[in-house]
Amino acid sequence: MKYSAELEETARLLSGANRGILAADESTGTIGKRLQSIKVENTETNRRDYRELLFATPGLGEYISGAIL
Repeated sequence: MKYSAELEETARLLSGANRGILAADESTGTIGKRLQSIKVENTETNRRDYRELLFATPGLGEYISGAIL
């Protein structure tokens, strides 16, 4: 494969020690359940605010090496 070495290096970097990949591609229903559990209405604005809060968390990069959007 032409890019196999680059792909392997990228995978190695993403799976570094004590870090993982954040799956943030939740459906509207799934994120709605998260919001409901904290008594927040499942609206587009609240879903956006939740994701913004998540990705703006100070030090997130110490624990997350990538995200699925």
